[in-house]
Amino acid sequence: MKITVSVTNDLATDQRVHKVCTTLSEKDYTVKLIGRKFRNSRPLKRKYETYRMRLLFNRSFLFYAEYNIRLFFYLLVDDADIFLSNDTDSLPANYLASKIRRKKLVFDAHELFPEVPELTGRKFVKNCWTKIEDRIFPELKHSYTVCQSIADIYNEKYNMDMQVIRNIPFAQTAQQTQPPIEAKGKKILLYQGAVNVGRGIEWVIEAMPYLDDFVFYVVGDGDKLTQLQEWVNRKQLNDKVIFTGRIPMEELPAYTACADIGINLLENRGLNYYYSLPNRIFDFIRAGVPVLASDFPEIRKIVAHYQIGTLIDHYEPEFLAEILREMAKKEKNAKGFARAQKELTWENEAGKLLEIMNIL
Repeated sequence: MKITVSVTNDLATDQRVHKVCTTLSEKDYTVKLIGRKFRNSRPLKRKYETYRMRLLFNRSFLFYAEYNIRLFFYLLVDDADIFLSNDTDSLPANYLASKIRRKKLVFDAHELFPEVPELTGRKFVKNCWTKIEDRIFPELKHSYTVCQSIADIYNEKYNMDMQVIRNIPFAQTAQQTQPPIEAKGKKILLYQGAVNVGRGIEWVIEAMPYLDDFVFYVVGDGDKLTQLQEWVNRKQLNDKVIFTGRIPMEELPAYTACADIGINLLENRGLNYYYSLPNRIFDFIRAGVPVLASDFPEIRKIVAHYQIGTLIDHYEPEFLAEILREMAKKEKNAKGFARAQKELTWENEAGKLLEIMNIL
């Protein structure tokens, strides 16, 4: 069976899609992954085929229109048996092509798409994506998402049977290594992921003047990166807040393993964030790093259940600094981490993916 997987990013840092493609290719599916290419996109070396389109537009509705039009025509002549669409922004092309060619379609919802913070206050754009989901979702026979809360919302709204496949790392052991910039004996706070609006990075930066024995690493890239770098420079915190930029996912576990505390703070900017279950939490668990996290429902299910971190619901700088100091002094729950590392693995989640594919 041949599967063509599509997503709107440049493939380099998308761990979830990589795990899906790797699992399918290891089970003798022929996998092709399609994304887009930027000027600064890193070379890819994967065990499955990849193809990245270089687009004329890289933002706004022009990007989504160009991407879906080009993807649609690509899929019209593609030899795949199954189309696997990732997120609502790649769904129109996959849906239309699957209808015309009578191909089987699988959908992976990485998030509650119309509720992403980037659409806050953009009523027209939000309504457009909602109408796309209103039209297509009731016809989806095979779909899955990252957590139960999002599945429940879609299942109730569209009378679907969306399954849950969490974004959990492979069961490899992260190797301890030296941080890329010498921490000089200080405790390392680490945020990894997209540097976008609502990720709580500003809260930690504001707390850093109260944390003499800490350094904060921000590992990733995004819309807010330049603004945050300029802000840190103005506040003269360059020695306490380190931006690494985008790191290939193959190198990311080494950074994660260096941290003393992992940061997973989110603003309550709509249902997408409130019900999110970021994969960075599972990355921190895999590396044995205690997590400071927002007290949101899906996050609480993991952090509180395994007792592998601290949950908070307000973020004043001095309060946040005190919480981080207390966490740094506290011995981590070794039994909780051991249990979580045993139970929370991609190998356990992958069985659900193969069940979906095997019934097609």
